[in-house]
Amino acid sequence: MSERDIDDRFEPPPAEEGVSDDRSAEPERAEGREQQVRALVARLGRPHASGGTVIERAALLAEGADFDAVVAWILAHGGEPEARATTASVRGLYGPRSDGGGGESQAPRRFVLPRGAMDD
Repeated sequence: MSERDIDDRFEPPPAEEGVSDDRSAEPERAEGREQQVRALVARLGRPHASGGTVIERAALLAEGADFDAVVAWILAHGGEPEARATTASVRGLYGPRSDGGGGESQAPRRFVLPRGAMDD
C-alpha cells in the first residue's frame, strides 16, 4: 500500500453536486421541517370542544412521521397531553386486564392544542 493510498482513505469524500456543507442552510431546513410538521398536524387534527385542535396519538404513530419531533412541536406550541379519566380499580377475575389496570401511568391517547396555535 502506498502513501497516496493511505492519504486517500482519510480524505473526506468529494461533495455531491447540489449538496452544500454551508451551515447557513440549516435554518432553511429547520423552517422546512417546521412547515412539514405544521401541515401534518393540520391534516390529522380535529376540532376540540375547547376550540382548539386535538390529535390522536395513534394517528401520529400510524402516519410514520418522526413521532418525537411532532410531539415536541405540539408541546412547543402550547399543546398538552389530554388528561385521562381515572377509574377505580376493578377487582375480580377480569379486573387486572381491564384498561391496563389501576393507577399505572400510560401514554396519552390524544394531544390538545389551544385555540390559535395553528394560526402562528
